[in-house]
Amino acid sequence: MILTPTAVDGVTVVDVEAFTDARGLFARTFCAEEFAAAGLEVSVAQCSVAYNRLAGTVRGMHWAGEPVRETKLVRCTRGALLDVVVDTRPGSPTYLEHVAVELTADNHRALFISAGLAHGYQTLVDDTEATYQMNVPFTPGHDRGLRFDDPRLGIAWPLPVSVISDKDRAWPLLTAAVPSGAATR
Repeated sequence: MILTPTAVDGVTVVDVEAFTDARGLFARTFCAEEFAAAGLEVSVAQCSVAYNRLAGTVRGMHWAGEPVRETKLVRCTRGALLDVVVDTRPGSPTYLEHVAVELTADNHRALFISAGLAHGYQTLVDDTEATYQMNVPFTPGHDRGLRFDDPRLGIAWPLPVSVISDKDRAWPLLTAAVPSGAATR
């Protein structure tokens, strides 16, 4: 595996080192020792899958509020998506900055997302599936979010939004009077 930190502290791209032969491909997608050596949270308490029928679907921008310290390892197992992570940690040098990484079933890439960072994605093709590994189970009442189209974030989604949940569309916009960590519902 190749672990590459991004411009936003706490976001790491996980690329596989593929071994190929006549049968196809084999690669490690997770190694607790390598993740720990890179300072990444290694426990897995819950795994989830998200299937998205239509290209242009947006899920996010989500994170778990305190005291929940949710980390995620996200991988696209079918289709393609653009994964976006926003730094929502007041005081961070990259506060409100974001990174966008294309994850596809073909590139086998994953994204490690530290606690306190908002995460979301847009599907680039129909029938896209993503898997999540989290260090803690989902904790109702601690979910937080940002608007996917908040002008302060400046996220350039590659496709028109075709599907989004009412909840994700209803997160409040950031204002100068409201720090991003307070954008809750």
